[in-house]
Amino acid sequence: MALDELITEARSERPDYDLSSTAELVALMNREDAAVPGAVGEIAAELAGAIDAIVERLRSGGRLVYVGAGSSGHIAALDAGECEATFSTDPGQVVALVAGAGLGSAEEREAAEDDGEAGSRAVEELGVSGQDAVVGVSASGRTPYVVKALEVAAAAGALTVAVVAVRDSELARIADRELATVVGPEFVAGSTRLKAGTAQKLVLNTISTVAMIRLGKTYGDLMVDVRTSNEKLAARAKRIVRAATGVSEAKAEAALAEAGGSAKVAIVALLTGTDAATARERLERAGGVIRSALEQ
Repeated sequence: MALDELITEARSERPDYDLSSTAELVALMNREDAAVPGAVGEIAAELAGAIDAIVERLRSGGRLVYVGAGSSGHIAALDAGECEATFSTDPGQVVALVAGAGLGSAEEREAAEDDGEAGSRAVEELGVSGQDAVVGVSASGRTPYVVKALEVAAAAGALTVAVVAVRDSELARIADRELATVVGPEFVAGSTRLKAGTAQKLVLNTISTVAMIRLGKTYGDLMVDVRTSNEKLAARAKRIVRAATGVSEAKAEAALAEAGGSAKVAIVALLTGTDAATARERLERAGGVIRSALEQ
């Protein structure tokens, strides 16, 4: 489908924005944005199925690889970059390949979206294999960098997922699974950093967060695998330990110190009345899942 035929490029009937007040524009934009969660909700079953398939790859030692360009690439990079600090994922377990990453100017980065060969090379250089899950993110579903990257990933046997804002796209025809959040015309015609971008962020947030829950990176709603690399995160770890165990601040602090800053180890030690070394052994046998460690 030609770019100008896509719904992401369409216009809808609205008053002339330059004749509207700021308050009217804010209200109009907010009304448009309010439709985005519903579009994501419509693909809940497809999203859950994709996450389960991704978790299978991660559980077997594979990686979650996002591929994107422009705004989609920035959103993908943001989601990937948060996983290591939030969930203590291993370096390189969740990564983003972004068109034009490292190029100096915005014009060069925009031009990189059309470089399909660069997308192919990026996937090849990363050594993507059948163990991995590769998620292509493109509002139009036709971005050359993302399309070619997904083609190479599919040929390598990787699980492939298309996160798009249109149905039956070129990207979706390559992918094993399609996640199409059809949000309709943008507030500013063609500016897919808006509703389409918001939908992409919601989808990627859901993929990474639910996948990490399935992998035992949380205990209930608690971020128990948080990395205590700064003062804020260290304080959060202490609050998490207290919330999970009901102990005093002093006991939580002491348990964390013995556990080398690991909230998971501290929680298991406190709830089972064991030392940090025993708690760590329990967690290793349980694959890092606190509830399973507590049942031993």
